[in-house]
Amino acid sequence: MSEQHSTELPSESIKKKNFIYEIIDDDLKSNKWNGNVNTRFPPEPNGYLHIGHAKSICLNYGIVRDFNGKFNLRFDDTNPSKEEQEYVDSIIEDVKWLGAEFEGRLFFASDYFEQMYQFAVELIKKGKAYVCDLNADEIRATRGTLTEPGKDSIYRNRSIEENLDLFERMRKGEFKNGEKTLRAKIDMASPNINLRDPIMYRIVHEDHQRQGNKWCIYPTYDWAHGLEDSLEKITHSICTLEFENHRPLYDWFLNELGVYHPQQIEFARLNLNYTVMSKRKLLQLVKENFVDDWDDPRMPTISGLRRRGYTPEALRDFAENVGVAKRDAQTDISLLEFSIRNDLNKRAQRAMAVLRPLKIVLTNYAENQVEELEAVNNPEDASMGKRNLPFSRELFIEQSDFMEIPPKGFHRLVPGGEVRLRYAYIIKCDEVIKNETGEVIELRCSFDPETKSGTGTSTKKVKGTIHWVSAKQAVPVEVRLYDRLFTIENPASDENWLKFLNPHSLEIISDALVEPSLRNAKIGEHIQFERNGYFCVDSKISTPDKLVFNRTVTLKDSWTSKK
Repeated sequence: MSEQHSTELPSESIKKKNFIYEIIDDDLKSNKWNGNVNTRFPPEPNGYLHIGHAKSICLNYGIVRDFNGKFNLRFDDTNPSKEEQEYVDSIIEDVKWLGAEFEGRLFFASDYFEQMYQFAVELIKKGKAYVCDLNADEIRATRGTLTEPGKDSIYRNRSIEENLDLFERMRKGEFKNGEKTLRAKIDMASPNINLRDPIMYRIVHEDHQRQGNKWCIYPTYDWAHGLEDSLEKITHSICTLEFENHRPLYDWFLNELGVYHPQQIEFARLNLNYTVMSKRKLLQLVKENFVDDWDDPRMPTISGLRRRGYTPEALRDFAENVGVAKRDAQTDISLLEFSIRNDLNKRAQRAMAVLRPLKIVLTNYAENQVEELEAVNNPEDASMGKRNLPFSRELFIEQSDFMEIPPKGFHRLVPGGEVRLRYAYIIKCDEVIKNETGEVIELRCSFDPETKSGTGTSTKKVKGTIHWVSAKQAVPVEVRLYDRLFTIENPASDENWLKFLNPHSLEIISDALVEPSLRNAKIGEHIQFERNGYFCVDSKISTPDKLVFNRTVTLKDSWTSKK
């Protein structure tokens, strides 16, 4: 029962208008970029990608898809102390899985380190950059505030010759970490603090994961970002809103160098409720073992969502539904859950699984008889066919489908009551068996042979239909019920955000039972456990000898009733 995912985004043009598309439309009409539309996704390899990055990937790749352009994947690997090859590998996997095809255009900021260095030398020669001996605290103290100008560094007016000499010696490794920086010479009184002589290079004596020990000075993001875009001939540099105040600096560097100058455009980042999106916070969750790893299915990481059972189609649909805005807003996680339900409803195999078994014995059914009943694999797609379900004297149903003293409106099994077993017969509860502590451990029932599903031989009607599995043929599995990671909508708003971790975000059920058609279920396969939700076979801990199913999402949003 393997299934195939589309690995490509739709080829047809879906020009849903947003302000970025309108800018690109105007640029094409004026031939601003000679008809070119080139975008990039520029992650830092210091963590795993999350769903906010997925939105950015879908936007940047969607632009080149719709305007017949080119898409680059470029790593901003300018901070060796926090970067690892593991992160590079995971990001490449995530981008490919989402269907964003970069066609071999894989780049690294470190590819341009020599060119960036020469650009810095050029600015020094123009009197637009200088080597500063102030440490980080001193630079911060002289930067000023939103209402007060900064103060010039006492090293600001070093000669060009001295700056060139010191910068070269910085590169050669003659100075310690933090001992010197290279700063742009712009305007310490600028109302935009980012223009108050920002740092371009800092000294970091640490091996780079690609460059080894070749460099001990590393460019800051503000210095590197625009140069990378320029060298790659990006036309539209799409960033999130926190970079809006950095755009004048982006423009200043490129204008002073007189090089190819892309257009930076900002849009609102994705903020999803009941989770955190900060890489720092996500890393803390991993390092302090609040979750199993970056790919824990409770995490908003792409790898976590993939392991939980989310599909690339669902994430792309979610990104389309969220849209592109100019102002930050919080997105309800139920919109994400709607997208995956909508996708899996069309693709997922149906099956019956009993998570918390309660035994039923049909006293009027032959002891050794096993009957094969026919079940539909997916009512949304007839091409998925049908399957056989074994039916026998001993069955299991959900514990929650029986109540001795039911509330009003309970239409499942009660003492003396009747219910239909899905695809099978109507049964009646005749006797309730309890253990010494009064716990219900077994129901003795009788079935009506004239009520076999699909035969049309009986006109008897009952209000409830429940699922079941045959006791002898059922397959024991482990089921993991995942829920929202936090108990409040905006945990990041509180500095003590960890206190809002949901203690019920994971429930492990070790004695669940599934119908025998799932005995050979494959890793990543999507199944709708009827009445229980959408599940998939876990890609990390499931084995042929021990199937582990993760709940991707419930059949409907039941969170409100839990709060």
